[in-house]
Amino acid sequence: MKLIDANTVHELLDYPGLVAALHKAHQGPMPEAANLIRDEPGGGDNKFVALVGWQRDQGIAVKMVGVFPSNLALQPPQASVQGLVAVFDAMTGAPRLVADGAAMTFRKTAADSALGASLLARKDAKVLLVVGAGGLAPHMIAAHASVRQSIERVLIWNRTFVRAEALAGTFGKPGFSVVAVRDLDAAVAEADVISCVTMSTEPLVRGALLKPGTHLDLVGAYLPMMREADDEAIRRGSIFVDTRNGMEGAGDLRQPVDRGVITWEAVSADLFELCSERSVGRRSDTEITIFKNVGAGHLDLFTAQHLASVLAHEE
Repeated sequence: MKLIDANTVHELLDYPGLVAALHKAHQGPMPEAANLIRDEPGGGDNKFVALVGWQRDQGIAVKMVGVFPSNLALQPPQASVQGLVAVFDAMTGAPRLVADGAAMTFRKTAADSALGASLLARKDAKVLLVVGAGGLAPHMIAAHASVRQSIERVLIWNRTFVRAEALAGTFGKPGFSVVAVRDLDAAVAEADVISCVTMSTEPLVRGALLKPGTHLDLVGAYLPMMREADDEAIRRGSIFVDTRNGMEGAGDLRQPVDRGVITWEAVSADLFELCSERSVGRRSDTEITIFKNVGAGHLDLFTAQHLASVLAHEE
């Protein structure tokens, strides 16, 4: 059994390769998947998540991670998501590898959204706005830039400006300018692609400000009470998801459905339908597209299978 640390995961799972692998995997059937989310006993903000993906005769992956938001305030700070991804042989059930869960989560989540952008964002998109400056934010910049090389300018907004400023300062000369911004509304109005990676329970992106042709990538709001975009954004955009399995729990969809703003039929397609060309994505340069990154165990399985393939090739 192999143990893969975080640095090795990041080294081996480059975004062009991982996005291509996810695109190919979504042309096949949906694996069996199950999610378990547990709140901290006695109350609190912490959660523990277990995700299972099982593809018959191909592989089994189980991700076990803690989501502890206050870790970032520790001295020294720790990642808010920590854990492991374990891969098992589909024929015998024997363990094959264990990889760092935070690194795998960052890579999988960012590549998932980048795959959505590769199918839905305008090909001439120039301005990327990342809402949130946590651990996932730099991966979203790298992943989106890998599928839209037309991006020339990256804006970073965070409730705490100093964190957005610190993140912007970590980028040397990546081929585009990266700046922290204080005015979220102005940034939303300027952006061609917006990627939200927050734990917000209140809408941050105002739909009235979205210019025609914007692609909105919603990654947070994985629980019904969470929210990153308002009802007007959901009303104006054509809605897509990575998977319909579990989308009912995503606040950015659940809340508008409960209020009658949209119905579940408003979800145009998922990645399986888009990648297999059974459904059409963007239809015009003026269409506003929304991609809800729901996430599930099948994505961890696809990512782990690609990691195993890269490792085999390295050997």
